[in-house]
Amino acid sequence: MDEKIPFETCVKTFNALAPLALANTLKRYLFKTYVRPVILCVGSDRVAGDSLGPMTGTLLEESKLPLFLYGTLRSPVTAREVRYMKGYLAKTHPLAPVLAVDAAVGEREEVGLIKVIASPLLPGSGSNKQLGEVGDLSILGITAPREGMSALENVRLGSVYAMAQAISEGIKLALENNAMRAGSLNRKMRRNLKVMSKKW
Repeated sequence: MDEKIPFETCVKTFNALAPLALANTLKRYLFKTYVRPVILCVGSDRVAGDSLGPMTGTLLEESKLPLFLYGTLRSPVTAREVRYMKGYLAKTHPLAPVLAVDAAVGEREEVGLIKVIASPLLPGSGSNKQLGEVGDLSILGITAPREGMSALENVRLGSVYAMAQAISEGIKLALENNAMRAGSLNRKMRRNLKVMSKKW
């Protein structure tokens, strides 16, 4: 990304315009090239409050959109694997922008918020763990208050699913818009080539 100034976009899960707000932010700061993006969804399906990432990944997988996706309920990427994923993504997708999605804890009044942050994902930072960083841009869903691991375990799965739906819809809207722009550019290039070939 060429945008170096940190920013934060916050939306509420049950806001009907949440997917659109997320999509607008992603289009502005992440999908600036036509390189297919990498979506890395971090988390574990063993803890309800930590299942946001793989749940979002599964919803995106079902959409069949053109993206590189890692982290689903069937094949989760846990926080401990992030340090290995960073090197793998750098080698496998050197030019692709990376969007990392993860659950997070916060203040009690923040539960239900979805935050887009212009910085890498730092999994485990909520529990003072240093597990490395990954991504150009992060989406964090506040699923539980900052009250220990038990808070994540007591989260209602329905609330996590609603948050995963909002995030996946926002990503899909951004991707579909990017694909349309790429298609429009390709059509324009083909027209220009036809005009140039006639001149030759």
